Amino acid sequence: MTHRQAVALLIASTLMWSIGGVVTRHLESAEGFEITFWRSLFAALTVAIALSWRRGPAALVALTEAGRIVWLSGAMWAVMFTCFMFALSLTQVANVLITQSLTPVLTALLAGIVLGRPVGSRTWAVIAVAAAGIACMYAFDLSSLEGRHAMGVLIALGVPVAAAVNWILVQRAGRGPDLSVAVLIGGTISAACTLPLAWPLDTSLHDLGLLLVLGVFQLAIPCLLVVRAARHLSAAETSLFALLEVVFGILLTWAFGGERPGTATLLGGCTVLAALAYHELAKRSAPPPGPEQSARS
Repeated sequence: MTHRQAVALLIASTLMWSIGGVVTRHLESAEGFEITFWRSLFAALTVAIALSWRRGPAALVALTEAGRIVWLSGAMWAVMFTCFMFALSLTQVANVLITQSLTPVLTALLAGIVLGRPVGSRTWAVIAVAAAGIACMYAFDLSSLEGRHAMGVLIALGVPVAAAVNWILVQRAGRGPDLSVAVLIGGTISAACTLPLAWPLDTSLHDLGLLLVLGVFQLAIPCLLVVRAARHLSAAETSLFALLEVVFGILLTWAFGGERPGTATLLGGCTVLAALAYHELAKRSAPPPGPEQSARS
């Protein structure tokens, strides 16, 4: 897979991720842990079917023989799945998405510490510009961080922390273990942990249909695509382009969920898009890096 194809795959994944907020806003009665349980369960079943179709009986063997890095990645997916949906039940979509936009900074820091690969100056500059756009949203358009909104943002902080660790794990795995199995592990752990808290399950058929959409198209498929694309991108790039979920999610919730963003949010979103476009165009126009430059990119 080429770099351009990996970026296209990642952008498509962020678009699918971004439907989470708007679909959640159309649920009739399902809330909190009940939403998380059903979404994670449907995602785990989808990934299990996909792996079985692709590998046959070897899929179960891959699960039983998964190494430490696969299980750790699975734990990070579980944290992301659980914190994201529970936070959405407590505060506005924009609050959750903007909070998880801390991922690129955390990923860049971890990349230097864990992988020994300092992030290039251009990538740091793009992160800084994107962060400025996010800060613009924070400063003027975030809803009041009191009561349940404050709790929602605190829970949402688990997403960027777990995501940063996960992107480092994916890059460290390289062409080694298939981390698609980690998505299955993550969905299973999330469903198992939230089932007791979601019980009794009295979800309506209407809500079950929407949660099925979330589990399959907003979680399982994009996560599998991201795992594949991330093998061909640096951890910093993966987390940077994942910021598009913030922009797409806010726009979709505005168009179909009734949560109208303010001017500062729109300005901040445009800033993020411009920074990402610059990063990709600059990377394409730059000459091929030499061995020393590759280690710093």
